[in-house]
Formats: sequence, structure tokens, C-alpha cells
Amino acid sequence: MRFRKHRHKRGVIGLDMTPMIDCVFNLLIFFALSFNFGVAPGIKVKLPEAKAEALKKEKKEMTVSISKEGTISLDGKTVTIDDLAKEFKALYTINPEAMVIVQGDEGALHGKVVKVMDAAKSAGLNKLAIATRPAESK
Repeated sequence: MRFRKHRHKRGVIGLDMTPMIDCVFNLLIFFALSFNFGVAPGIKVKLPEAKAEALKKEKKEMTVSISKEGTISLDGKTVTIDDLAKEFKALYTINPEAMVIVQGDEGALHGKVVKVMDAAKSAGLNKLAIATRPAESK
């Protein structure tokens, strides 16, 4: 009896995709489990609502400017963080709903901005705004 031999075409090799799929699922599980779902601690800020139009000024507000060098100015006068905290407390006693507008230079240190915002929050002022300029259209 003569058996027939199965002939395979040359160059065609069957690839088993199972190991590759296993590796992809293992990577997916690894990244899903190692992803940090925690929220970074920060200062809770209650920002005023804004529409498409410019933000209207309130009766009582305080503008704090931070220069690139780290100099803090309150309504045009150079102050320290301690002086600023005292001014915030005085403003809070006059008007607890007052707004603090922080004008930080692009090159200003992030830590200075956070210290100013923290001083305002410590005084009880909850309305904080960060001043920006409109983006230039190209």
C-alpha cells in the first residue's frame, strides 16, 4: 500500500499567535496594576465662574504680582509673605468674599505662587484667580 505524503508549500510557516497575545495581556495587567490612582495633595481653591466674556472686578479685590526674580508686590508695593498674610487677614475681616488675583510671571518659581495662594487660603479667602493673557492667534 502506498501512502501519500502531504506536501507543504515552501516558505509558508504557520505562526502561533498565542505567546504574543499572552505577552500583551501581561503587559496590560502590569500597567493597569502599577498605575497610581491617588490624587496629589494640593490646595482646594474655589474659583469664580467665568463665561466667554472677561472676568468682572468685584468691589473688594487684591492683586498680588510675582516677578521673575521672585519679588512679591501687593497692589504695586513690594511685600514679604508675612506682610501679605497680614494683609489677607485684614481683607478677610472687611470682606470674606473678597477675591485675590495672582499675577505670576511666566518665569516665576512655582513655589512662590503656591506660598501666596496658601497665605490667602490660610486667611480664609476662598476666591482665588490666576491672571492670564489671551493667546496670540497665528
